[in-house]
Amino acid sequence: MTVLDSAEKDIWRGRIANAHGNTLYRKCLHYQRDAACNWLVSIDDPNELCQSCRLTTMLPDLSIATLKQQWAKLESAKRRLCYSLISLGLPLHDKSEEPETGLAFNFMADTPTLHVATGHDHGVITINCMEADDVNREKTRIELGESYRTLLGHFRHEIGHYYWDILIKDSPAIEGFQTLFGDEQADYGESQKSYYAKGPPQDWSAHFISPYASMHPWEDWAETWAHYLHLVDTVEIGGQFGITLKSLQSGTQWPARVRLPTATPDSFDDLLELWFPLSYAVNSLNRGMGLPDWYPFALSSDAIEKLRFVHATITGSTGDSKRGKSSLPCTVA
Repeated sequence: MTVLDSAEKDIWRGRIANAHGNTLYRKCLHYQRDAACNWLVSIDDPNELCQSCRLTTMLPDLSIATLKQQWAKLESAKRRLCYSLISLGLPLHDKSEEPETGLAFNFMADTPTLHVATGHDHGVITINCMEADDVNREKTRIELGESYRTLLGHFRHEIGHYYWDILIKDSPAIEGFQTLFGDEQADYGESQKSYYAKGPPQDWSAHFISPYASMHPWEDWAETWAHYLHLVDTVEIGGQFGITLKSLQSGTQWPARVRLPTATPDSFDDLLELWFPLSYAVNSLNRGMGLPDWYPFALSSDAIEKLRFVHATITGSTGDSKRGKSSLPCTVA
């Protein structure tokens, strides 16, 4: 985050120095025109849009006020997602850079003749704009019996499908994936029909991070990936605010209190030991306000091993976790 100082007309300089020194910037086009972004673009970059906004290849009809508001919420969630991916050192290219393996987002609205399904297909992530409507999303959450449903959660889940293609498919990691998550070649359509007809197995909580994860190995991976991003992002934010935790475990080797780090620990076990007391504390705070649990999930030993695999996949693909160590190519203002 930085305060902007005007360098000249429509050109800005961040007041807080970063790894790019005194680079000059212009506001993303969606920042200037629609106030729907807060990222900047280097003046040396020929793109009018920031790295996040240029990933969007299809917009709803912005002449409709409600759709414009929903689009702004979608872009806001996507920027938070992109920040995480960039900070983790994961590959993030749009379709113009990498037509075969690049990423694109379609934000679409239902029409009288078309229902838009949220999902991923060969690097294209489609999000139904109604997911940005709080009332509709809560109604859907209740109808589907979900304990958690957020706009950012959708982005984190769908991007998990994308990175399965990039990091797991046709790679040496596929064997480890199949050992933990199962055979991804199982018929997806049949698995989907069975899940919606019968629901999850009775013992799903012993093996999966959520009921939906039990539907198919691809969904298990995407749900686990999303939860991993929940963990690393929240721990980092807590660290930035200087939150200090008291260990919940007897006989722990921790000192009496531990301050959350501002970067993801290299060790997955260290991350998990921070997560348990943090989620317990924030759930308790929510209950004190009469609100649902902030993190309404229990992590079984099987789910933890799957999270560990995601951690190893990310850190193995980037050399190290790089969380909090890499500088963003576009400045947040």
